[in-house]
Amino acid sequence: MTTAYLAPEGFVPQLTAELRHVEAVHERLVICKGPPQPAHWAQNVWLNPEYAKVASIKDAARQLKARQRNWWPYAFQLHRRTEHIHNELPHVGGKPLPFPTPLPAAPLGSFTLLDETTMLFSPACSSPYPNGAPTFEEFKVGPPSRAYQKLFEALTVLGVHPVPGERCVELGASPGGWTWVIARLGAAVVAYDRAPLDPAVAAMPGVEGRIGDAFQAKPALFPDGIDWLFSDIICYPDKLFDFVRLWYESGRCRNFVCTLKFQGAEHYGAIADFAAIPGAKVFHLAHNKHELTFALCR
Repeated sequence: MTTAYLAPEGFVPQLTAELRHVEAVHERLVICKGPPQPAHWAQNVWLNPEYAKVASIKDAARQLKARQRNWWPYAFQLHRRTEHIHNELPHVGGKPLPFPTPLPAAPLGSFTLLDETTMLFSPACSSPYPNGAPTFEEFKVGPPSRAYQKLFEALTVLGVHPVPGERCVELGASPGGWTWVIARLGAAVVAYDRAPLDPAVAAMPGVEGRIGDAFQAKPALFPDGIDWLFSDIICYPDKLFDFVRLWYESGRCRNFVCTLKFQGAEHYGAIADFAAIPGAKVFHLAHNKHELTFALCR
């Protein structure tokens, strides 16, 4: 059995370091022997790839269409030939998505050409988006930063988001990109940062900005509990883990979405700590940089 892992741009070393039985690396596509492995740095996982001999562009498209309708290419070479195959396949929409929007119901397979006559393809992938990278409609007015796109993606991938009547806390909120998303969904949010929120975000219904150390937002301050804890704060992952564990063990928060920000490899050990929390997911978003996203939704 073979599995393939697509690394985010620039993070092939991080991905290959956490994988076992690596057989080949084709730019961002890492092929491993055996069943799927935990791969926090993978942007998309090809769950059951197969090899096929192809006689022509039309033959490659014919073989793919015989398996299912929806396919997306990954080309590390033979770019024009790959694109010609893609053009022979049924159209798959790639326009920016509105938010919120449900996950696509139809599976999206992936394929690549290893040479002119050998194709690697997988009908099932971990992500239903092209090469694991959804794109969202942009807002020129409203959010004070582009960080909102990261939260759009995280909540879409998780398939759940705050709703009216729910209470949220955000750490490191300024200037307010994530707070804007939360308030736009109709939930109430207490936004902590040493710097103030953008005035337009601070004026949104349900938003309460608090100036000061975000890590003072401990469970004791919220005796009735909260529904969501969000964090895109710049800090060492180990410090964030201790804070998340405090909230988790308090039982006063149901859902967590936090960014683990790395300056180098020395704090990668925190990844295993976050992943060990029962029910947790630790994954790389297309909108992440040298970061991973921790999520726990109950």
